[in-house]
Amino acid sequence: MCTSALWLVCVSLLFNTSLSCYQCFVDVQDSLSLCWGHILTMYNVRNVDACFRKLDRIFNNNEGVIEAGRVGEGYEKQLKEILDKEILPMVKEFNQKLNKDTVYEERLQTAADNFIAAASKLPRVSGCIPPCGFQSAGAVYNCITCQYDSCEFPLDCPVQEIKVMENSRTRVWCEVLFHLPNNIEVVWRFAEEVKTQQVDQFEEATAGLDRLYSIPSTNLQHQGTYQCEIYSGQRSIVRLYYYLTGSHYSMQVVAGHTELQEIFDLSLLPGGQLLPAPGGPPSSLLPSPLLLTACLTTLLLLLFLSLGALYWSSISHQTSHAEPADGDEESGQM
Repeated sequence: MCTSALWLVCVSLLFNTSLSCYQCFVDVQDSLSLCWGHILTMYNVRNVDACFRKLDRIFNNNEGVIEAGRVGEGYEKQLKEILDKEILPMVKEFNQKLNKDTVYEERLQTAADNFIAAASKLPRVSGCIPPCGFQSAGAVYNCITCQYDSCEFPLDCPVQEIKVMENSRTRVWCEVLFHLPNNIEVVWRFAEEVKTQQVDQFEEATAGLDRLYSIPSTNLQHQGTYQCEIYSGQRSIVRLYYYLTGSHYSMQVVAGHTELQEIFDLSLLPGGQLLPAPGGPPSSLLPSPLLLTACLTTLLLLLFLSLGALYWSSISHQTSHAEPADGDEESGQM
């Protein structure tokens, strides 16, 4: 007969390495008391090892028991209450008493069926909502590990691009589709100009309870990635990223380009030559073709005007000489 210490060793060796809802909630000493009087009918001998193998088959490797135990967070206590209600009366009844293996088979199978029926009525979780975040409401109890399995999604959500207008009010909400705990803290961080998810590129902007980040008048300095991280206690629940961009940045670039083009156009002389820089050498020693044309046109115009003036002057001089000769002829005839 094994001593108490040896009984514990026997239990650890007899059970499979995988756990179950039975092992998660039933104390080892209660299992020893339950199996103390297990009799093999064929040989009419007491065999505790066979009782543990029976428990392993009916509970530990029973997919129905495992699936029934996949309840939502906080309901593992109800699982223990249901199992205790089925097992503890048997422990009290069978302790230090001999019972045939057929009795054990029937009573343990009934206990497992009752557990499945009652545990299946406990609230199930709504499921995990992709693609990111530690969602405690989506976790389910796992009878194999005796722990809650999380959604196993990454904390970092994909970057969302937000287009904004220049000088407009911009609001960014730190919102998720899954349920959040009541005791949360929100930390906003900013990485200027870049689109990134690398934590070391961000600088903290605000910290508190506000899930709204507001920019009264958006300008070029606000372009970049905003990170919102939600904490519950010391645990990070989710990190969201928003990249602010939009037409107001391109408008500023176009406006700057237009202004530069106007300055460039004003700096040109007729003929497409640039003004010389102050104190610098002249761009060319020859005048432009347009200037030469203007000068030639002016000289030709002056030449035509001079010839016209000489022509009219000569006509006027001939007329003045012809008038006295006609007067002398008339006086001689008289």
